[in-house]
Amino acid sequence: MIDTLFSWKAEYEVLAMESRDCADVADLHGQRFPQAWSDGEFVSLLSQSATFGFVARPSNSLVFKPGLSGFVLAREVAGEAEILTIAVQEKAGRCGLGWRLMQAAIRQAALQGGESMFLEVEEGNAPAIGLYRKLGFAVVGKRPSYYADARGQRSAALVMRRDLR
Repeated sequence: MIDTLFSWKAEYEVLAMESRDCADVADLHGQRFPQAWSDGEFVSLLSQSATFGFVARPSNSLVFKPGLSGFVLAREVAGEAEILTIAVQEKAGRCGLGWRLMQAAIRQAALQGGESMFLEVEEGNAPAIGLYRKLGFAVVGKRPSYYADARGQRSAALVMRRDLR
């Protein structure tokens, strides 16, 4: 009973990604993906006019450790938007943060004129596939041996699409 009296739920702010966020974004990317992108790569991508992103940070940092809890990076060109990458801290998983980040990217892509959005996901990543399906994405293709894990094992990427209009 005492545990439930003192349990706290993290609350997050979702903000536009800025170049000063890229070191934290690269760090989280490296924690979640075997082939990490550098902060320079994130700065370069974010500096492109068609590219945008969002970061999530705890808003109740008196209770939860401040820092980056998640991010999404996307772009929109000629009516087609694409999720370039998305990651959420492992300890922040399953609390709706990925949903909120994806919703922010979907809204921004539509505001920039996007008519459809694409993403790629490792075929064995059931939690991510479930999230994307709930967001209205459907599998439209498959890229065999697209991803390599830390041991060099290859797996397919599912290509998913969603209408934005």
